[in-house]
Amino acid sequence: MKILVKVPATTANLGPGFDALGLALDLWNETEFIATQDYQISVSVSGEGEGKLPLNAENAIVEAALKIYDLVKKPCTGLRIHCVNRVPIGSGLGSSSAALLTGLLGGNALLGSPFNEEEILKLAIEIEGHPDNVAPAMLGGLVASIVYEERVISLKLPARANRSPMHVTVVLPDFDFPTKQARAILPKQVDRADAIYNISRAVLVTEALRTGDLDLLGKAMSDRLHQPYRLPLIPGAQAAMQAARQAGAAAVALSGAGPSLIAFSARDGAEIGAAMQRAFEQAGLSARIFRLGTSYEGAEVSIL
Repeated sequence: MKILVKVPATTANLGPGFDALGLALDLWNETEFIATQDYQISVSVSGEGEGKLPLNAENAIVEAALKIYDLVKKPCTGLRIHCVNRVPIGSGLGSSSAALLTGLLGGNALLGSPFNEEEILKLAIEIEGHPDNVAPAMLGGLVASIVYEERVISLKLPARANRSPMHVTVVLPDFDFPTKQARAILPKQVDRADAIYNISRAVLVTEALRTGDLDLLGKAMSDRLHQPYRLPLIPGAQAAMQAARQAGAAAVALSGAGPSLIAFSARDGAEIGAAMQRAFEQAGLSARIFRLGTSYEGAEVSIL
């Protein structure tokens, strides 16, 4: 039996929605699973991460798949996995969440789907530690998450985008900025005024993305809880944000913890991407441009 798992890239936080908001993007990793009987585990990778990711049981996808085998108390008799990766590693576009979900969904399908979608999402959130990337990768679209009585509740919001087309431009500088480092620099406590600032704007960002109101998005997508601490550590990031706005972006923010920036605009983002790229280059960093759309669809599993 052959299983194909597709998982989208995601962008988290969206400015003020720190650890609460996430959005699926139309950029997909595709992974093929084949169960074998030789008690060997092999992984091949093409695209992003090729030559860098482990090709054995230390691969994050394999670890997640074996977690499913452990939970159902069934031995793994061997796996052959081929990954076609389009989501850049360590980019702020949810590559680790995509790998985690891919492995869980692949292992689950190979074993006859002992867990339903809600159970897989719950498990993924428990392993990842926060839902802002995992939930939209699983569900698609715009997702808000809360913790209620030690349980994560994730809600996919209807995204009508009925006002104007929304183009997404992501620019990824060649800069190593691990999520652990990005989290470690954040303060343990925040001012009440900053909390209020973010709460009010997160509500409006959600509504702006739900309806496609780019004017409102531009007014609301700012933050005081994480970006002021992270942006100065990424060479050229602050200048790139300003360049994006000058080139016509309605709103721009760090994608997740960075180092990539994400810009939203009413027109094709070629000029916006080029402007951000030049700003990073002036700071000594090369940068890649991704012109994307949002995805209302989440992870997909097919039996081939």
